[in-house]
Amino acid sequence: MKTILITGASSGFGRATAQLLAQEGHKLILLARRKDVLEELRKSLSTEVHIAAVDVTDKAQVSAFFESLPEGFRSIDVLVNNAGLALGVAHAQDANLDDWEQMVNTNIKGLLYITRTVLDVMKQRGDGLIINIGLVAGHLPYKGGNVYGATKAFVRQFSRNLRTDLFGTDIKVTNIEPGMAETAFSNVRFKGDTEKAEAVYDGTRALQPEDIANTIAWVINQPPRVNIDNIEIMPIDQTFGGAAIHREDA
Repeated sequence: MKTILITGASSGFGRATAQLLAQEGHKLILLARRKDVLEELRKSLSTEVHIAAVDVTDKAQVSAFFESLPEGFRSIDVLVNNAGLALGVAHAQDANLDDWEQMVNTNIKGLLYITRTVLDVMKQRGDGLIINIGLVAGHLPYKGGNVYGATKAFVRQFSRNLRTDLFGTDIKVTNIEPGMAETAFSNVRFKGDTEKAEAVYDGTRALQPEDIANTIAWVINQPPRVNIDNIEIMPIDQTFGGAAIHREDA
């Protein structure tokens, strides 16, 4: 049994991962901004669970959370950095600067605040596993992906550099990069416009949260000698688009 911290645990990949890992008997620490949703999730899980409403972009909140962790949950074996969001699909020249800043704060700074503190715990114990949830958008550009894709490129490179820094220890690092997945992601991106969000998945078989949860569980269950560096997961109905060519009208 491991003690596993999951950020962004109230929905999507985080929620599905919590549900699966609870079935495996792990102790869970679940973070999200909405405590009422976390409380509802906690009641449905048949394992030891500690929940906390934490805005990962707030360094003071993150620090206070770790300081207040109950003794039985302090020795964190696995961190799943799942909290993240995309806002808008405007081209860079038309984008909202506040949206850009919020994506940077959540997808980059929030990940750093959580990771740095957990590293102290893992370093003291001498082992652990950090799983970062990236996205194929971190290396496959698309129109409107500008800053969101750049934040996921950060996650990929940070994961690689983190693994390099930790070489010689038994602390493992994995970056998981899903393709198109049907979660609340699009609803957030379109700022509550459900019709636009649902249209993203029309006529296609997108990844589901349980697909990523199964992958996370598989990574956790690898023997100590195995480090999974990077996993790219695409739905069968999505692949690479090739290079774009602009042609002037004849």
